[in-house]
Amino acid sequence: MKLSRLIPAFSLLAFSAPLAAQDALTTPPSRITTQEIDAHLRFLSSDLLEGRAPGTRGGRLAAEYIASQLEAFGLKPGAADSTYFQKVPINIVKSDPATISVRVTGKANATLVSPNDLVVWAGSDAAASEAKGELVFIGYGANAPEYKWDDFKNVDVRGKIVLVLVNDPPAPATEPKLFGGNAMTYYGRWTYKYEEAERRGAAGMLIVHRTIPAGYPWQVVVSSNVGTHRLLPRDPKLPPALGVRGWIQDSSAIALLAQAGLDLETLRKAAESRSFRPVSTGIMMDISFSNSVQHLQTENVIGVVRGLDPKLRGENVVYSAHWDHFGIGLPVNGDSIYNGAADNASGVATVLAIAHSAAEGVKPRRSQMFLFVTAEESGLLGSEYFGQHPPVPATKIVADLNIDDLRLTGRFKTVEVLGMSKSSLGPALAAMLRPAGITVAPEAHPEQGQFYRSDHFSLAKVGIPSIDVKGGIEIENQPAGFGKMHADDFTAHRYHQPSDDYAHIASLDDAAQLGEIVYRFGFQIANSESIPTWNQDAEFRAAREAALRNK
Repeated sequence: MKLSRLIPAFSLLAFSAPLAAQDALTTPPSRITTQEIDAHLRFLSSDLLEGRAPGTRGGRLAAEYIASQLEAFGLKPGAADSTYFQKVPINIVKSDPATISVRVTGKANATLVSPNDLVVWAGSDAAASEAKGELVFIGYGANAPEYKWDDFKNVDVRGKIVLVLVNDPPAPATEPKLFGGNAMTYYGRWTYKYEEAERRGAAGMLIVHRTIPAGYPWQVVVSSNVGTHRLLPRDPKLPPALGVRGWIQDSSAIALLAQAGLDLETLRKAAESRSFRPVSTGIMMDISFSNSVQHLQTENVIGVVRGLDPKLRGENVVYSAHWDHFGIGLPVNGDSIYNGAADNASGVATVLAIAHSAAEGVKPRRSQMFLFVTAEESGLLGSEYFGQHPPVPATKIVADLNIDDLRLTGRFKTVEVLGMSKSSLGPALAAMLRPAGITVAPEAHPEQGQFYRSDHFSLAKVGIPSIDVKGGIEIENQPAGFGKMHADDFTAHRYHQPSDDYAHIASLDDAAQLGEIVYRFGFQIANSESIPTWNQDAEFRAAREAALRNK
């Protein structure tokens, strides 16, 4: 373990965050230290917490520890019931593979086999799942007004099983920024496709898998979806859930459609145009299986530092991080505890240190809310629940700054921002960092849709301008390529493995550096005359505008 993690906090940045000229307050000095981050991280990633799985003893210990720290710092309880805990109900649904039946009739005649041809799972916590109806090809399944794109064309798909392509429609040379160009948008995420099918009343959905546009091979689809799924209880205000969700192998979809006289490559090409219309295949599908269901309760932890301005203290800047990990799982090299030190005890420890500084420092005009969510590793469930049930109206949350999975390799020269080009947050952060010589690096793999894979996304879905901030891979006093080598090694050998533990942490200098940056940026937002806004082409802008109209 390097001595650098134990030295007093650095004098972070040789600048003061630029605030609006009208702002009377200046950014206060930070008290964020590597020692404090180390203390939080060491406890949260301890074997005693047994991997912090939601609904377990270890998970409850983590939540209680976070709440006790918030109380000690002087933060007010932030949950709607005036406690630090927002209770989150979760349903654990496991489909019985022996009961899966997929029969095809009509213009095709086949029996599809899971997981060779397709993988299916429950769309709800029902004891039995079924989707029975005609298969309808819906292109990419996108309804994107900001791009003047609608794959459904008002075709009624109620009671149908819809077949869609993975990822976004490709951007033609004439419209290089269509659907983000080479960057994935929300419309390309499988989560959106299922949600849109539910809004349309479909009985089920199958996504056609191809390795390159999906970004992973078929085996990842199988390993990720065969077995247990965690779901939030269905909000009664939402449309009924899909009876069946699933993926189908590209080769199996080609063979199935060919029986009905349809060529998938021709359909795929047609789906690249705005003029595409849904195609009824004449193929009837009947998918059914039984499920076992378990109900558990976990919790988000929320604390608030109240703002000073009587007119603005009802508005909030949120700092978020997820506290959960995988708990106790399959042993690897004799270790079965998935400690999640980097992912994401490091983020929780850093946000706790920010909360401590915010509580003890000068207060800005708006309030600062510190949100520690559960069940991120189960599909962003804790943050999704917060988005559906915020303790203050979503219109009163002006921004979310998320920290997830720090690199822990040393002080960085650049930062990476997921969502850099979606709202005014990215450019504002870049402007704040410029005097310190820190630049915002472009997202390394925008085509992978990383923006949609951490908790800030859940807040973005309800219209809250949100970003995820992490240190870049250019590390001070290290040779070129050191940061990338460390990041690649972590992904290959420790990501979601028991070896993501306290013993493998090299440095906490970057955690303290990042904490300082996010703290100063959050203070700037909380103290500014103006508030962050979505860009014109952002897919979440409409949700924000609708919420503001209806508040």
